[in-house]
Amino acid sequence: MDTRRLQFLVELSRLGSMRAVADVLGTTTSTVSQQIAALAAETGATLLERDGRRVRLTPAGRRLAEHAVTILAAVEAARVDLDPDAEPAGVVRVAGFGQAIRRSLLPVTAQLARQHPAVRLVVSEQEPGEALTKLLADDVDLALTYDYDLAPVSTDPTVASEPLWTTLWGLGVRADDVRRVRGTGTLSVLRAFKKHDWIGNPRNRADEDVIRTLASMAGFAPRFTHSADSLDLVEDLIAADGGVGLLPLDRPTRPDVTVLPLPDPEVRLRAYTCTRRGRDAWPPLALVLDLLRRGQPVSQGL
Repeated sequence: MDTRRLQFLVELSRLGSMRAVADVLGTTTSTVSQQIAALAAETGATLLERDGRRVRLTPAGRRLAEHAVTILAAVEAARVDLDPDAEPAGVVRVAGFGQAIRRSLLPVTAQLARQHPAVRLVVSEQEPGEALTKLLADDVDLALTYDYDLAPVSTDPTVASEPLWTTLWGLGVRADDVRRVRGTGTLSVLRAFKKHDWIGNPRNRADEDVIRTLASMAGFAPRFTHSADSLDLVEDLIAADGGVGLLPLDRPTRPDVTVLPLPDPEVRLRAYTCTRRGRDAWPPLALVLDLLRRGQPVSQGL
């Protein structure tokens, strides 16, 4: 099997069209078609099928593309091992939640543009569950996810995750309502707002799970009336007397919103990088992961 042809199949699985593959690899659609046809002949499998006026991978094509990623990563790793000065090159697809994209990934994007222009990021904002689904479907190479220490999430055994950073969260309330609080403990803070509407996240239940856990300890059941996955919208809802909800302590807020600390027990968000096991040896992805590790201490917001 000619490993060079595997690259054409991998790019087709990533990009979805022969024209896009040709553009990325600097060749023609005819060459892409010929190389994949030759690969099909080598393997004795049907790799493509018609989908209207386009083509898509067959189940056999998708399986071979998954193997091809690992094969090409191993070949590239061997090449880099023999030629440590070789420059990584390729498109790294990333799905992650907004806070991690802004805080961790955008600085890496700028650094890549300056120092490693042959490596390009394609970024989509996704909540953790959505990002992991895309990772397992091989729609992305890297997922930036999070959970809370009070609501840990287990991942698929085929996924390798590494801590990226942590940050403390508090309870966002109207600034005028701070006077309601009679104590400094987490449960005292929550009890002061037990009759308020609460704001959840429609795309990730972890936020509500944390609030329900703490509210149970405080002796009440929160009434989730609103939902928003944008921190700016959570603030706007709070300011409009739409309720209370979790917000990061280290993020500046509008003047009429205050984030109250939740010191005991703490609410700590934990961010992670997630990849398919064995894929992190692919040089462009390995470079991005290394830049993420070096750009962020493991623990923040302490």
